[in-house]
Amino acid sequence: MSGTVNLTSLFTNLTSTSTTPNLFAIIAGQGSTSSTTNPITALQQAEANQTKDIAATEKQTSVQLAITAFTKAVTSAKSVTQLLSNPAFQQVFLTANNLASNIGYTALVTKALMSNPNDSNSLANTLSDTNWKSTVSAYNFYANGLSAIQSSSAIASLTEAYAEVTWRNSLDTTTPGLSNALTFRSEASTITSVDQILGDPVMRDVVTTTLGLPEQIAVQPLEAQETAISSRLDIKNFKTPQYVDQFVDQYLIAKGQASTSTTSTTNMFQLAGEASGLTV
Repeated sequence: MSGTVNLTSLFTNLTSTSTTPNLFAIIAGQGSTSSTTNPITALQQAEANQTKDIAATEKQTSVQLAITAFTKAVTSAKSVTQLLSNPAFQQVFLTANNLASNIGYTALVTKALMSNPNDSNSLANTLSDTNWKSTVSAYNFYANGLSAIQSSSAIASLTEAYAEVTWRNSLDTTTPGLSNALTFRSEASTITSVDQILGDPVMRDVVTTTLGLPEQIAVQPLEAQETAISSRLDIKNFKTPQYVDQFVDQYLIAKGQASTSTTSTTNMFQLAGEASGLTV
């Protein structure tokens, strides 16, 4: 058997529409995307400069202030509930663990993080976002209390992760989807099931966007979501680095086109509003 991978055959299950960009043409420098920088080039640059850029991000004033406030909150905390309700703690801890969308929802945060990771019915084990489960398992405030986080190694690990996530998020301002693309490339080979994809916000976004599945799929029954993905994708292909590369490139191009479409629509309504004397 030849060691050459037929990428075209691997991608035959991807949804094809008349608006889907020609991936290979864009890689060759033809076609267009929403960003002034080719998204594939941006991905390569981000990977090459990752260590240097994360270090620079950690030195930013806003990041340093957040880390200082977080460290003070952790070292001075007298109880787990006091710590979990602290905004400075939530800012860094939840961001570092890819749970930033929950910052400020103190009741949910407290109940989830104090869940028993060994209880299948606990809140963390029943939430759809599997980052809750992995985070609770890693720190286990339920059994370990403050000792789970007050060690210097735990604090250092979290502040480094916070700086990295902050850097990744900044990438999306110039190249839509770049943060998710970086994460997906590093984790794609660990995917073993469709449910794993559906339970991880990053994997879900990359896969559903690349396959051309609408956001409304999220309101469908789980079985319908599983079928929509498995009928279009063989997850064993994620063990092939070349396939992952092409899949991520297709995702970035789709995100760029979606961003361009949104911007164009917004501008159209603004122009129409100005023409009619209305403010949009």
